[in-house]
Amino acid sequence: MANLDSLFQEFNNELTITSSKKSKLMASKNHLREKIRCHFRKNHDGYTPQFFIQGSYKLKTLIRTKDDTCDLDDGVYFMSNPENVTGTTLQKWVKEAVEGSTDAIPTHKKKCIRVDYKAGYNIDLPVMVFDENTDKHPHLAVKNYDFQDDDPKEFVEYFQDNKTDQMVRIIKYLKAWCDHKRQDMPSGLAMTVLSLKYFQKNARDDIALKHLLIEIERQLKKSFKCKMPTTPKDDLFEDYSDVKKNNFMDNLSTFIADAKMAIDEPNQLKASRLWRKHLGERFPLGEDKSDNRPKGFVKTVSTSKPYYYGSKQWGF
Repeated sequence: MANLDSLFQEFNNELTITSSKKSKLMASKNHLREKIRCHFRKNHDGYTPQFFIQGSYKLKTLIRTKDDTCDLDDGVYFMSNPENVTGTTLQKWVKEAVEGSTDAIPTHKKKCIRVDYKAGYNIDLPVMVFDENTDKHPHLAVKNYDFQDDDPKEFVEYFQDNKTDQMVRIIKYLKAWCDHKRQDMPSGLAMTVLSLKYFQKNARDDIALKHLLIEIERQLKKSFKCKMPTTPKDDLFEDYSDVKKNNFMDNLSTFIADAKMAIDEPNQLKASRLWRKHLGERFPLGEDKSDNRPKGFVKTVSTSKPYYYGSKQWGF
């Protein structure tokens, strides 16, 4: 069977954002932070914003989409809410702070303020209230709703305690699959949570990915749920319609079938084309030659570890 582990390593590099885009992303992040600080000093001096990068950038699972875009989540935290304003009002204040940063008008989404950049990225600004003296977890501002418990840092720490370098790469492959298919496919967060639950280590990325896909399908057939392991411990699939659920499961089943064929296929070019059907044209093509080594792979090893979240040192 063809060993395409080296092609997956190339694919991982292809998914990684370039150093120039990363520099621009960080410069834009710093610019937004300063605008928000200045706005609140001038207009709402009882509120002092602090910041915490969260999401895929923090987890190192950020990918360039097939459209060559990426995003950054930069949490805006307030350690008190002296005027007891609603979450929607806090979001509006942050939106006012970042207006004029780009030609595009910032978008007031349900759980964040989004700023789009022509350079091919966007920055999302979720707004949180977190009084460390009274709150166990931060409260996320939700447009036209009340605050809800949410703890991105808790998830970052959980992930860092349980991830491996290979798992990080596998998550990027899964996100690339969802990006390639797009139609009602799960979020990057959902694929990250599923990977944390069902990942199995292997010497080869192609085999590890195949095993993970099989286990995800097996578990979701028993119970179609994707529960967050940290606050708010909600089910990320709770609001999936039957159409969306069936679309994902059908794509998953087809991916598994082709992954099995690719692992068993001795010709590298043919095997790589099977992976390309699901991962997109950025996945490199193999050589038109056969690998006649006998089938076999390293025994899978559980990498799960106990998790303890006891620190309230936020390190903004």
